[in-house]
Amino acid sequence: MNESIAPTPLSGLVVIELGNSVAAPFCGQILGELGAKVIKVEKPSGDDARKWGPPFWEGSGAYFQSLNRNKESIVCDFHDSEHLKQLKQLIFDKADIVIQNMRPGQVEKLGLDAKALTKVKPSLIFCNFGAFGNRGPLSQQPGYDPLMQAFSGIMSTTGEQGKPTVRVGASIVDLGTGLWGIIGILTALYERQKNNQGKTIDVSLFETATSWVSLLAAQYLASNEIPTRQGSGANGIVPYKAYATIDGEVVIAAGSDALFSSLSAMLGHPEWATDPKFIDNPSRVANSKNLYNSIEEIIQTRSTSDWLIACEKFGIPASPVQNIEQMINHPQTQALGIVQNIPNSDMTFIGLPISFDGQRTKIRTAPPKLGEHTNNYVRSTKNES
Repeated sequence: MNESIAPTPLSGLVVIELGNSVAAPFCGQILGELGAKVIKVEKPSGDDARKWGPPFWEGSGAYFQSLNRNKESIVCDFHDSEHLKQLKQLIFDKADIVIQNMRPGQVEKLGLDAKALTKVKPSLIFCNFGAFGNRGPLSQQPGYDPLMQAFSGIMSTTGEQGKPTVRVGASIVDLGTGLWGIIGILTALYERQKNNQGKTIDVSLFETATSWVSLLAAQYLASNEIPTRQGSGANGIVPYKAYATIDGEVVIAAGSDALFSSLSAMLGHPEWATDPKFIDNPSRVANSKNLYNSIEEIIQTRSTSDWLIACEKFGIPASPVQNIEQMINHPQTQALGIVQNIPNSDMTFIGLPISFDGQRTKIRTAPPKLGEHTNNYVRSTKNES
């Protein structure tokens, strides 16, 4: 492979994105970065995420810009029958994949649903992004990331005991649903190679959220004990959390008996490793409060860098608690080349966390202006007799 050329394994595929906000656009962003042509269909006022800010970056909110690079934008007035007709024809003529997260019932009303489109084009792969899933009493309800973090139990295990509920800061449910959409689409593409038949894929925010708590759910199903807020730690593994230092915080993960023995030696208490209260993980879990209190008293006496050096010497996994600026500027992040500049733009984004034959995919084009490519695909019907 020519090392100067970034891989585009999905080159030649055409994706129509009827997507707003985060989940479906994130799926489209990934497909675009992997080489597919992604045509984003926006209502006349644009994707709502264009207005999510500040901060705004080159005309739209930073959220929108990150999620919509490597795409074309066309505007479709869904109330205009001619526009709608042209959009359907575009799908029939060019699309391999359609992804959509419009409000429940809207694609059916417009005749843009999987059943209607695949009847004409059986090879089409159609991916629905829903809120609560495609059946059940809440299937017609809309949803957003924080609602699903609340409904799924994620919030009930996030934050510190005795303090108000908090949301995980990153949009893990939205982004995770985008990833499940990718998994479904790639699976359908693989199968289509064998029979030239498309598939209808359904993913949803709630189903994704349940998968994020699957380990916690297993603990409940095994014990009938409801998991509670974990702070920086993890239920069932001790010691495994963040500690305050003189100048910050450090996470130390001593998740095995051997690592706990090394940690005990590093902290100057090798006897902890053979103490019956701490002899194995179940014992440490049962006595976690006393153990954590003892560790915290020691960790707070030295700096984060001192503890990182000590942990490396003793072979104990550890990390400083970094902010976003520190993460982006860290030599490891820079060495990976995952922070990418955008051609013909001053914007910089995090690229895809995947490489092929040692080469990372590249962001090829800046996010489109609203309707920038409409005239390429949809003929204007205004002022026509």
